[in-house]
Amino acid sequence: MNPAARVTPRITALIVAAGVLLAGTVAALHYTAIGLALSHYDARAHLVVARRILDSMMPGWQQIGAVWLPLPHVLNMLPVQIDALYRSGASAIAISVLSMTAGAWALASLVLRTTGSVSAAAAGGTLLLANPNILYLQSTPMTEPLLFGTILVSVWLTARWIEDGAAKPAAPGWALTAACMTRYEAWPFTAALIVLTFLVLLRRSVHLRAAAHACVRLAAYPAAAVVLFILNSRWTTGNWFLTSGFFVAENEALGNARLAWEQIREGLYLLSGPYTVRPAYAGAVILVATFVLARSRATLVLVLATAAMAALPLYAYFQGHPFRIRYSVPLVIACATITAAAIAVLPRWVRGAAAALAVAAAIVQTAPFDRSAPLIAEAQRDAENMRARAAVTSYLEEHYDGRLVMMSMGSLAHYMHDLSRSGFRLREFLHEGIGDVWVFAVLVGPRGHVGWVAIEEQAEGGDALFHRSQEDPHWLDGFERVAEGGGVALYRASPGGRGPGTGDR
Repeated sequence: MNPAARVTPRITALIVAAGVLLAGTVAALHYTAIGLALSHYDARAHLVVARRILDSMMPGWQQIGAVWLPLPHVLNMLPVQIDALYRSGASAIAISVLSMTAGAWALASLVLRTTGSVSAAAAGGTLLLANPNILYLQSTPMTEPLLFGTILVSVWLTARWIEDGAAKPAAPGWALTAACMTRYEAWPFTAALIVLTFLVLLRRSVHLRAAAHACVRLAAYPAAAVVLFILNSRWTTGNWFLTSGFFVAENEALGNARLAWEQIREGLYLLSGPYTVRPAYAGAVILVATFVLARSRATLVLVLATAAMAALPLYAYFQGHPFRIRYSVPLVIACATITAAAIAVLPRWVRGAAAALAVAAAIVQTAPFDRSAPLIAEAQRDAENMRARAAVTSYLEEHYDGRLVMMSMGSLAHYMHDLSRSGFRLREFLHEGIGDVWVFAVLVGPRGHVGWVAIEEQAEGGDALFHRSQEDPHWLDGFERVAEGGGVALYRASPGGRGPGTGDR
């Protein structure tokens, strides 16, 4: 394709991306205005993790942690040092909006380069944001939008790399690295994408050994990132990979793969409705048939790798993780992507009608800005607790004396963010990121180390401090219970148990 012929597809892809950017910005402003942008406790917790890298008793790389993957927090590390951006989440929300924009651009570029279908490109961009759950999610500091953006860019760059001769895989390799450092759903997606890449190379008559060598070179990028993350986990926590301690195994799907799959399917249908899912099933069949029958369009089959993101919630539910509607959201993106790619290979005379029908079905089933959307309802599960914790906050505001507050970031990071509105800095908290000091205080008790202890007593069966206090009835000796609310109990050191302070705030 000569440079002149590429102008229209490039401009079209940019127009699609601009439309998604505009819609995403409007949605972000809307949800911020009505107070829902930070309603999910993980949204606030992600801001805390990004902030603590520099704002901590022990600032540094170790504060990145070994549970959540690091890229979202590293990207937001500097912006959230500005209090206004930290408290509002504005910088993280901007990352989310731009990520979805990049994903829409990548999907449009893929279908336009492969088929030239403007209607499929437009449908893809629309389907990515037509769902109210996705529209809401990209209006928050959550990490899923960055995942969606990086995986779609990975698919596009991998397809372009294949079509350009599969020489140097730097561009798709770095995109996959970014995805694998964003969320764990990208790990099975990456494995699936590399397998499909191998098949596409063979379909395009690349020799078996050359195809395998190209895939190994591509896989080296994300593999190196995963190894580095595992080494960081070992350095910071003493464990190669943390797989336990995050939840109480209370899901009835524990040990039952069939039931775990049914929960994923249930979540997907609740989020999007049958007339979004069924076209994706048909689309998958169409794309496989296209791969077999049309070698020039074989790269479109790469979008099927997005369905592999189901592997993570399947594993989680099989391990007993409580059901979360949010864990099925990546499959909504997979449905939108597969449907758009399938529309692109339909006969020209039917593409426009198919695109309009797919978009109409998606909007009719789940209207954008629907306040009753399942993910928005799930995001507000902590709302009542937030109101009840006002009693704890009020006591701290009135009586805080500069002494350290011991609080589990694994359970109450979102409350640490809430306390920032009262002027509390993260360096005033003793949490898991402080390393040996935290470990010692957990083992022997907080007396002499801190002046305050805040304990989550209800969520997920209580936090590590709650369980420690249950195991050792003397663990809180020297402390008195002074406030409680929203599942959080606040203890204050008695005069004989004063802990070290951090100075004036």
